[in-house]
This record gives sequence, structure tokens and C-alpha cells, in this order.
Amino acid sequence: MFGIYLKRELSRRKKAALVIAMGLALGIALVITVNSVSAGMQQAQDKVLKSLYGLGTDMTVTKAQAAPSSNSSGRPKFDFNAKSDSSTKQSSDRVMTQGGQSLAYSLVTKVAAQKGVASAVGALTLNVTKVDGSFTQGTAKSSTSSGSGSSSQQGGPGGGQGGGSTGAPQVQGGGASFDVNSYSVAGVDVTDQDLGPLATSKITSGKTFMAAQTDAKVAVVSKSYAKENKYTVGKTFKISGTKYTIIGIATPDSSESTTDVYLPLKQAQTLGDAKNKVTTIYVKATDSKQITTVKATIQKNISGTTVTTSADLASTVSGSLSTASNLATSVGKWLSVAVLVAAFLVAALLTSSAVSRRVREFGTLKALGWPSHKVTRQVVGESIVNGLIGGALGIAIGLGAAYAVTAISPKLTAELGNTGGGGGMGGGPGGGGPGRQAVKNTMEIALSAPVSVTTIALAAGLAIAGGLIAGAMGGWRASRMRPADALRSVS
Repeated sequence: MFGIYLKRELSRRKKAALVIAMGLALGIALVITVNSVSAGMQQAQDKVLKSLYGLGTDMTVTKAQAAPSSNSSGRPKFDFNAKSDSSTKQSSDRVMTQGGQSLAYSLVTKVAAQKGVASAVGALTLNVTKVDGSFTQGTAKSSTSSGSGSSSQQGGPGGGQGGGSTGAPQVQGGGASFDVNSYSVAGVDVTDQDLGPLATSKITSGKTFMAAQTDAKVAVVSKSYAKENKYTVGKTFKISGTKYTIIGIATPDSSESTTDVYLPLKQAQTLGDAKNKVTTIYVKATDSKQITTVKATIQKNISGTTVTTSADLASTVSGSLSTASNLATSVGKWLSVAVLVAAFLVAALLTSSAVSRRVREFGTLKALGWPSHKVTRQVVGESIVNGLIGGALGIAIGLGAAYAVTAISPKLTAELGNTGGGGGMGGGPGGGGPGRQAVKNTMEIALSAPVSVTTIALAAGLAIAGGLIAGAMGGWRASRMRPADALRSVS
């Protein structure tokens, strides 16, 4: 009897049922859309943070860069003797550590021994500034900070300034023409590559380091750097007179690589005159839920260091990604809640109004002996079916909206700030010099809107809840009707 009566009433009141279902559908669709976009925002932020950290890295340990002394500009300087023959070229590499002050390599073992630390790996970040040029008569001095690309500088007395470096060449008693190129180098612990600067990239050509190559003159270069310099596996290049053979090309898992050249850690320490030194210690915790506790333990037991977690890095991400994420998590969620509450309220009012128009029907049923709970059950049943129909429509609309966002894939930018742990980003291996880093600190991420099973389950639950709320109000209204109301409604 319940099923037959339910089917008849729903088919007889299709328009009213559709209006109630659509109200619930819009609210549920908005919830699905907001949740899926928020999940996409989270995935985008994870990609940004993954590009800064090694895979599986929970935190990094660094030491803040000391301020330059009063008699030092903090910039690398190059001294060249002028040649009477302008065709004679000179070349010089300036290698400097980057990413904060150096830490003793022994601290890697000390950090690894802290409670809650699963593993720790040290890395050394260097910046290499290469100057090639020819000089005539007199003494030419150039003071330049590392920057991206190259520049051709020419000057007479007093020097000149080009666009590729932040410091102008100073030439006394002669002329100069030279190019300045800057690139970043990371020293990798080849015995443990699961953490560290190379962990976020895949070897797409050649091979990675072997554990035995702790001090071998071999290198892995990033895909973008190899393309820029037309490097392939097997080719060689020099840094400060030392020849290195390229054994692999690395492609980052996401975004652009912040490191151009990867060397075995000992080779990087030799180049940077930083024997038994590292600039960054990558740390993996035994339990990701205890990262805050592990951070406090390291800071307490190893003074003078800066411990940066992914949460710290997340707070430095700005740009349209951060703005959109904040809108999705704050305004979007509150808006979806408000719309859902309004949809529930409208469904309840419409159901109550529909019950009021069925006074004769329910009064007659009571006169025939239907108890109040049976009438209430009938109204609630109809409302739950309306809710389920609304839920199905809402899920379909929500999935369509999420698919549209993923298909369009709007581009969001993420600007990565400094956490104060030194150069680079979040204490990790930064880009080239200041000029290069300014470019690479802006990343572009394509937004997607993945819909999880949990979101679908939430939508189904909301549909049932909306039906129950509407049914409860309508059932309450129907239970208050008496057989006499049916007689009064007859005109």
C-alpha cells in the first residue's frame, strides 16, 4: 500500500516534486563543485611544495645567511689583467655557496639521531658565475653578482653597464668586452638519493649517480639547462678547470627545476671550498603527524639552525593560487553552506505548503482510520524520494561542473616567498643567483577539480538529510490535520 500510494502521489504531483528536487540539487551541486575545486587547489599547492622539497621530505634544516661585513658588498669579484692583444680571452669561474651559511656535515648524523627522524640527508647548494672576456691595456676589474643569462659588457675608462648583471664592470685605462653567465649547482649525497634536491626529478636520458660515485667527476643536468646549452649524455663541461662528464638528464616531476647541475656531494664541496660542509639537511619524519614535535626537538637540541616544514613553505605561497585557494576554503565553503541551508529550508516550506493543499486527502485518510504516524510516514517517504532525485540531479550537475573546470584547466600562478632560512626557497636548493631566482620563484599551475568517492557519499547523505528535513516538517503539518478539516475544505 505504501509503495503504490507513494508512486501515485509522486506521478500526480510531478511539478511540485521537480521544484523541490531542483532546489536540493542546486545546493548539492554547489557543495560538490566547491569541494572538488578545493581538492584541486590542495593538489596544486602540493605540487608547488613538492618542487621545493625532495620527495618524502618533511622538513629542512638550514642556517640563516650572515650579513655582509662593512667592507664587503657580498658580491663575487673578478680580477683580470688587461692584455695588449685584444683577441686574447680570459675566463674565470666564481663558485660560491648558496642557501645560507654552511653547516658541518657531522650535523647530518646528529639530526638523523633525533627522536622522530626517520632519515636525514645533506646537500650543498652552489652558485657558479662564469665570466669570459677580452681586455685591452690597463687593469680591468669587474664586480658582479650572479644573475641569469649572459651579457656583453664593453667600457672605456669608468666602465659601462649591461643588462645581465647587477654590478657594473669597472675598467681603468683600457676597454673590456665580456660575457657573464650564472647557473646553480647542487651537491647530492649519491648514497641516498631518496631525499634531497634530485629526488623531485626523473632521469629521462642516461642514468643517475651510482653509490660508488661519491667523488667521481660526473654530473646530471636538468632538462632545461641541457636544452639551453645543447648538452647531451656523454658531453663534458668544465667548472673552475675541472672537467665533468654528463651521465644523465633530469626532468622535474612538476614545474621548472630550481637546480641546473647536480654533482656528487664531495665534488661540490671541493668546488665550493666547503670540505665536510652542507647548506641544507633534508629530513624525513617517522610519522607525518608528528612533524611539529620533531621540528621543536631539532631546534631545541641543535641551536643556531632554522627548521622549515611544508606548512612554513605553504604560508609563503602567494599569487592567484593562494588567492583562489583562500576564496575556495573560506568564501566558497560558507557560500555552499548558506545555499544548502536555503535549499533545505525552501524544500521544507514547499513540502509543508504541498501538505496544506492536501487537507481533504489527509483528512479523508484519517476518517478512514489512518493513524497520524502512518500519514507522517507517507509524507516523509515522498520527501525522501524527492531528496534522492534532487541528490542524483545535484551529483550530475556537480560532476559536470567539476569536469568543465578540469577540461578548461585555468592557469594559476604561485609566487614563492623566502622563509628566512637563507637563499633559495624555504632553505632548499634555490635557483641561480638573485636574478635567476626572481624568475623561478613564480610558477604556473593548471587547476583541476577531482571528485572523490567521499564527496559523492557526502552529496548522497545531504540529499537524504534534505528529504528527511522536508519530510519532517511536512509530516508534522499532516499529523495535525483532523477528519473535520477535510469536511470544512469541501465547498
